[in-house]
Amino acid sequence: DRIARYTQGLDRDAFVQDDKTIDAVVRSLEVIGEAARRLPAEFKARHGEIPWHQIAGLRNRIVHAYFDVDVELVWAVVRAELLGLKAALTKLRQTGATGG
Repeated sequence: DRIARYTQGLDRDAFVQDDKTIDAVVRSLEVIGEAARRLPAEFKARHGEIPWHQIAGLRNRIVHAYFDVDVELVWAVVRAELLGLKAALTKLRQTGATGG
């Protein structure tokens, strides 16, 4: 929800020129990736419909290249991936899935 709020009303050109928004979105993606990385392997295996490895991998790409963030990659993820991820996670939460 935060990333959607941060980027609401922005097109690509406005996004890539807005350092504060880029920083906020990158930080949010880092948190999402770290949370995905810390989930138990059994949980991730039970819910293979969610691309846990890709989520953690994006986090790693962002964190390890922080001073040279690929803004185009971040924008592509925001526009193409987050809506589907949010829907999948919402469904998972509604079914009462737990981390243990």
